[in-house]
Amino acid sequence: MLAMTSMLALLAAAPLAAREFRVADTQPADYPTVKALELMGRLITERTNGRHTLRIFHSRQLGEEKETIEQTRIGAIDINRTNVAPLASFIPEANILALPFLFRSVDHLHAVLDGPVGDDILASFERYGLIGLAFYDSGARSIYNSARPIRRVEDLKGLRIRVQQSDMMVEMMRALGAEPVALPYGQVTVSLTTGLIHGAENNWPSYVTTDHFRAARHITLTEHTMSPEVLVVSKKCWEELTPEEQVIFRAAARESALAMRGEWQKLEAASRREAEAQGVSVVTLQDRSGFETAVRPIVDRYASEPSLAALVARIRQAK
Repeated sequence: MLAMTSMLALLAAAPLAAREFRVADTQPADYPTVKALELMGRLITERTNGRHTLRIFHSRQLGEEKETIEQTRIGAIDINRTNVAPLASFIPEANILALPFLFRSVDHLHAVLDGPVGDDILASFERYGLIGLAFYDSGARSIYNSARPIRRVEDLKGLRIRVQQSDMMVEMMRALGAEPVALPYGQVTVSLTTGLIHGAENNWPSYVTTDHFRAARHITLTEHTMSPEVLVVSKKCWEELTPEEQVIFRAAARESALAMRGEWQKLEAASRREAEAQGVSVVTLQDRSGFETAVRPIVDRYASEPSLAALVARIRQAK
């Protein structure tokens, strides 16, 4: 009996057999998030002595973000890089990070994500079938369109603007006076060129690398959200790892996030330079108060629950 107990204990502590982990990212192969995932894979392979590897499926090979999130929750995808906005439909804490005009600046965003608040938000994912490993940068999202420059919130009236497949983003755009159109990311280019939509909202690299700037020549730096990307692991996959392997995976993810941040900043600056060189009309808002006032009821409602209101207060207090 003792021998059997010892054998079971050894089996329970045995490391996961050599395995290739499936990783999803909707961005193209040369995008900073994909490069960061490749770095994470190299670190994991090195630190597990070649036992584990990551196979990265970029460019929406495994589906759009909403689809890959569902696959990750059931364990069909092991690791997933997604924006927090699609997670917001079932994770309230993720919804908070997507609130419009929550972050004062990119430095404020980093102070939140790199500190205790960020750790608490990542930890909250577990009860929804996901393990949060790290945040990647996604820049500030701004509105661009093919019709006219947007200088006041009233200028958005009547424009059909694509938003992420998120209830909050739909409500936000409607509150700003535009007609929100929730579309998968991969459908935006054709929708712009065919006139199905007038515009969309995204960060500088996405605006340029997708060639959206060729169809939508007006961009206004509303910087209404800075909702980050997040790297999550299927809970099923996570529980198959030993505690030592979990430490390796988490550390590799955090290191890849720091490397991604540097790559992101370079790409963001280069993307803006390219758009401006191509004659894109760039409007820098001197006063965002009209936009902020329009969405304030949404912020108040999504943060009405005491625990979420406390989370918003902690974010706003972060230096």
